[in-house]
Amino acid sequence: MSKICFWMLYFLESIDISIMNISVSIKNLVFRNFLFIVTSCIGMAVFSTQVLAEDKTPHWSYGGAGNPTQWGQLNSEFSLCELGRDQSPININDAVKGSPANIEFNYKPTPLSVVNNGNTIQVNYQPGSTIKINGEEYELLQFHFHTPSEHTINGKASALEMHLVHRNAKKQLAVVGIMMEKGAANQLIEQIWQHIPTVGKTNIVKSSMINAANLLPNNKTFFSYSGSLTTPPCSESVKWNVLTKPIQVSEEQIEAFQSLYQVNARPVQPVNGRRIEFHEQ
Repeated sequence: MSKICFWMLYFLESIDISIMNISVSIKNLVFRNFLFIVTSCIGMAVFSTQVLAEDKTPHWSYGGAGNPTQWGQLNSEFSLCELGRDQSPININDAVKGSPANIEFNYKPTPLSVVNNGNTIQVNYQPGSTIKINGEEYELLQFHFHTPSEHTINGKASALEMHLVHRNAKKQLAVVGIMMEKGAANQLIEQIWQHIPTVGKTNIVKSSMINAANLLPNNKTFFSYSGSLTTPPCSESVKWNVLTKPIQVSEEQIEAFQSLYQVNARPVQPVNGRRIEFHEQ
């Protein structure tokens, strides 16, 4: 673009508008065009500078300049990542016994839709699948994976952690966390892994139906606490429900995920006196 501006300006400068036999109107026309080109070129130069400046802003990630310790500095919208008090994930210990409660799962089959967003593998869900917690209904939006697990239980991390993200009519979020440990191969995980696209792509497999209910352990006792998103912008007031029992995946399935994302877990955050409850079924 700079070369175009150069040659256009060179062409106009080569025109001798002082020649007597050129009319004033033509001179004015040439002069106006000259001003237009100069203004346009200046505008393009400013725009290019802005683009270059934006390109230098690091994107959030799990390593390098955009690692979790820097998230709050990358963008003013990420300030809670540094300043928030009720952040996630946490180490779950010293839980107090809460009232017996169930998470009522009402998941339905959906066409497989796998997203590789550059930070994790995510499976999008069609509307119509819900959970109910304390009488409040939340709709399942998507689920995704982290390695190692973001939450730890009594200081112990699992190989993977799956987050099932839900939202209610008030736009409030509730996340169900499920630990994933080495053991027998999981058929549904294998189905998802076989359709992972390249980074930045979505693979919709309409002929392949899945049901997130098949990823739940039989025992659904859980821990609950109030936390945040574990990725920017780290929004708080997220209702966290971490199941106490893991599901199994094979070593090959763990390695397949880690070959794409070796580490994509935010470090545990201070509890800051929050109440962690344990709920039996």
